[in-house]
Amino acid sequence: MRKQTLTIIPPLAHKGAVSKPLVIVESPAKARTISKFLGSSYVVESSIGHVRDLPSSATEIPKIHKDEPWARLSVDVDNGFRPIYIVPARKREQIRKLKAALKSAPILYLATDEDREGESIAWHLLEVLAPSSKVQVKRMVFHEITKRAIEEALAKPREIDQKLVDAQEARRIYDRLFGYEVSPVLWKKVAPKLSAGRVQSVATRLVVDREKQRMAFRTAEYWDLSGRFGAKGSDWSASIASLDGLPIASGKDFDPATGKLTDPNKARLLLQADAEGLTKRLDGASWQVASVTTKDYEDRPYPPFITSTVQQEAGRKFRFTAARTMSVAQALYERGYITYMRTDSTELSGQAISAARAAIKSLYGEEYLPSQPRAYHKKVKNAQEAHEAIRPAGETFRLPDDVRGELDSDEWKLYDLIWKRTMACQMENARGKKVSLRLAATSSSGEKVEFGASGKTIEFPGFLRAYVEGSDDPDAQLEDREVRLPALKEGDPVTCHELKADGHSTQPPARYTEVSLIKELEARGIGRPSTFASIIETIQRRNYVWKKGQALVPTWTAFAVVQLLTEYFSEYVDYEFTASMEEDLDSIARGEKERNQWLSSKYFGNGSAGLHQMVAEHLPSIDARKVNSIPLGKADDGDEVILRVGRFGPFVNKADKSASVPEDIPPDELTIAVALNLIERQNEPDRVVGLDPETSQPIYAKDGRYGPYVQLGDLPPPSKGRGKAKTKPKTASLFKSMSLNTLSLEDALKLLSQPRTVGIDPEKGEPIQAQNGRFGPYLKRGTDTRSLPDEASIFGITLEQALALFAQPKRGRARGQAEVLHEVGTDPKTGLQIRVLKGKYGPYISNGTLNATVPRGQEPKELDLERALELLRARAAQAPEATTKRTVKKRAPSARKRA
Repeated sequence: MRKQTLTIIPPLAHKGAVSKPLVIVESPAKARTISKFLGSSYVVESSIGHVRDLPSSATEIPKIHKDEPWARLSVDVDNGFRPIYIVPARKREQIRKLKAALKSAPILYLATDEDREGESIAWHLLEVLAPSSKVQVKRMVFHEITKRAIEEALAKPREIDQKLVDAQEARRIYDRLFGYEVSPVLWKKVAPKLSAGRVQSVATRLVVDREKQRMAFRTAEYWDLSGRFGAKGSDWSASIASLDGLPIASGKDFDPATGKLTDPNKARLLLQADAEGLTKRLDGASWQVASVTTKDYEDRPYPPFITSTVQQEAGRKFRFTAARTMSVAQALYERGYITYMRTDSTELSGQAISAARAAIKSLYGEEYLPSQPRAYHKKVKNAQEAHEAIRPAGETFRLPDDVRGELDSDEWKLYDLIWKRTMACQMENARGKKVSLRLAATSSSGEKVEFGASGKTIEFPGFLRAYVEGSDDPDAQLEDREVRLPALKEGDPVTCHELKADGHSTQPPARYTEVSLIKELEARGIGRPSTFASIIETIQRRNYVWKKGQALVPTWTAFAVVQLLTEYFSEYVDYEFTASMEEDLDSIARGEKERNQWLSSKYFGNGSAGLHQMVAEHLPSIDARKVNSIPLGKADDGDEVILRVGRFGPFVNKADKSASVPEDIPPDELTIAVALNLIERQNEPDRVVGLDPETSQPIYAKDGRYGPYVQLGDLPPPSKGRGKAKTKPKTASLFKSMSLNTLSLEDALKLLSQPRTVGIDPEKGEPIQAQNGRFGPYLKRGTDTRSLPDEASIFGITLEQALALFAQPKRGRARGQAEVLHEVGTDPKTGLQIRVLKGKYGPYISNGTLNATVPRGQEPKELDLERALELLRARAAQAPEATTKRTVKKRAPSARKRA
């Protein structure tokens, strides 16, 4: 591509005043980078994200609309689906700042991102700022933040694309209608404060359906033989392939629902006795080469990154969450290191191809450079946002080693990954040979046995010199390694050095991880790559999914919600239907469909019932008990064992007995045996440990929803009417080192003696108490607290030691009184101390200015620095304009207000 030299010429100033064009972008970081290229001739400001949105609570609805029948939706469904947009309180000061800057500007450049969301932000800015007719308004778009790209964008501005705006507004309005119509159904029939989302509900269904497959899975056992063989000075591994001409059964040959062979005539099942017996019968057998198959292979490089594939690869290689990847990529883009990170396109510009080919020739040599540039065409379902793939920014690509000192650890890892993938996509194919070897022998009883081995030699590494893609299956990565076999021909003798029988069991389908869920969403055309990170974050935040290691585990609440939606609103959680809606939105963006007509057909119906009518028809007929009941199976006596989602959490029920289910048991692990054990434990008579010597009341050892505990005295009879509630008996949780069955009276009395008064602070005159809490043992002095290292410290700590703990400085500013549960470490980038603190609604991570909730199932004291930084990054990516402690938080709308 021929280079052009562009010069930025600012417009002439008005007489008597210094006027400069105003450029508005979304983020302060992006504004800082662009201002370096534009210099003092332009004013570059940030909108700090979206400037308008639909009201998030009833209190935000303007008074003029409060009495309208559609007010709770904030969309006038009877008049062209006109939305009520408001400027949130936290954005008003920034809007005032932008309006002040606009007063003296002759030109307004709206330079938000070039995707639909960016187009919508530009439109909202124009609506809110309402520039006078004297101000020229221009839309400025670019896919990388480099001097050349900014100069080209200034030289070739365009108008706001109303079709893109309509598509984004249609998505936003329909998502509001879906959420505000369906969520109240969940509140009434499942549990309060639940939320339904057009895409999040479908993503939740994927996770639930996978868990159901695991619950229905039946394990099968099978055996095979493996051995070490040698010839011509080398040795290799091989495994049994067939016995008397019939292939040996492996995991793929079993029916997951029954655990039996799918077709016994097509595979030979070996059990332990069979395998061990065959091993003995092959002892001393003569082995020879039965066949050798050699073929050339050629592997093409992977296409350059798009949003979804960079999320997947960063998840595989670095264990980054999708939110963490997008947060890091956003920082790299805004600082001018990579091109725009929200893209469905695998195409590269001529400039990028020239830069990559020049680097390949220089770094790897001519032989690694194809004669012609490679072109990649998008194959992802429902591709949109067709700009360029993600690549290093600029006309020449900066080497990863050259920018290492400019980037933090996460940024450098991701830049290095993107650089390597971009290099590899323009390099030569990898070439080599694959060898398939069959070894034959006859057992002492006349059985014909064949073993198989595979080899691979890389004759020319090609793109593999730069990059090897990761895999969801760790074993699959072995495919890119060389496995050399000796040069053998049919009939050659080989020596068996070792032979052994190996047992295996079939495995249920793996749970989704963030990486595999993103891959599945993309393959089905559900949602957009730019939304995948927020979808996964949302279903975790709303308690539909929790993490066990890297796996996404659905909650029982998610089961109930999916059960309701699939039975009564099946169309809206159908995978194909959800994907077709994305196609409809693409049609609106292309101008092939009209926004309001599409919204009307979805909401009011078009030949069939729309969303509004379906909710009205189904709500009275939904059986809440039925949708909250998940059958687990039958006990030996024939009674049904059912999991029910109740107001206070999930519980199992059998006949007239029930038991609460601990939150950390995944659904597929709640077998009939586990459920019956919970029922038996929680329904057996309370064990009397002994009598309290002071009150003569019995002390009971009990098992409850939150674990084992002791109780002093009996529960009072239920109160009648609305009189004064009766005092509940004192309780105390058992220490982790204690057991209900072996608990002594002495230990029970110790537990009930909490809080223990350690002593009186001689300076403050306040008592210091030691006690156990929901998040572990701690000291309390007035409103001040300090964590204790272990439960034994409650009864062992001295006054001197307690005073030493309180002598340590308070943590943070606004939360100086918060109990510190865990000192995580220091952020290497900012130098801020990161801690896990005890909050009103659970433990949270804080660096003094930013807070992030500790995910359910994560032990606070086991959080390492990398995981803590990941959670803080995800929180920052979720709401960059509202993450500091001083930010006023939006109150979640109550069911009553939104209903």
